Amino acid sequence: MYLSRVEIDVNDHQKIQDLNHLGAYHNWVEQSFPDEVNASIRTRKLWRVDELNHKKYLLIVSENKPVQAKLEHYGIPGSSSIIDYGKFIEKLKNGMHARFRAVLNPAVSKSTGKKSGQRGKVYECLSLDSQMQYLYNRADKNGFDISDGEYMVKHSSSELLVKANRPCYIKQVAYEGRLVIKDIDKFKAVLTEGLGRKKAYGCGMFTIIPE
Repeated sequence: MYLSRVEIDVNDHQKIQDLNHLGAYHNWVEQSFPDEVNASIRTRKLWRVDELNHKKYLLIVSENKPVQAKLEHYGIPGSSSIIDYGKFIEKLKNGMHARFRAVLNPAVSKSTGKKSGQRGKVYECLSLDSQMQYLYNRADKNGFDISDGEYMVKHSSSELLVKANRPCYIKQVAYEGRLVIKDIDKFKAVLTEGLGRKKAYGCGMFTIIPE
């Protein structure tokens, strides 16, 4: 597994003019793996856009190593880094405390009252309380523990996605806080496979810094 990061060249508006919706970012991610594109295969990738000190970064978790030149296509030349994420993950253990950041698409399925076995209708969590509860309810089953007052919603936004020339919006909610690893196997799956919906469009990625 690899964790890659590149600073987006936000000051070159002509260069990044194509990055006007989530599908364009998704395409950038996929094009960073030309061997997969040429072989018509597509492995799982998690990605998100982070903002730090007034700079924007694209982060990718991937099974294969991206091509640096492709990764920097919309980035600042020389600003990319690619690390062996597997080595980092293998050092994690139960009981470890860590700071975390995640961008998720919190949503719940509610029954329509029809025959059992049918999927309920999916509703995005729009209120702050429901967004906080969404993550809290999924912590234990995903191998970690969070406590009230130890995590927060940093920001939320509705991001444009254009598919087949039809626009729609995806809710992105950024969480930050502290957690404790309780089940390392389940938690490793969160770090490598993501959590929740819309993973192809910048949601689901969890990253941590052990304390």
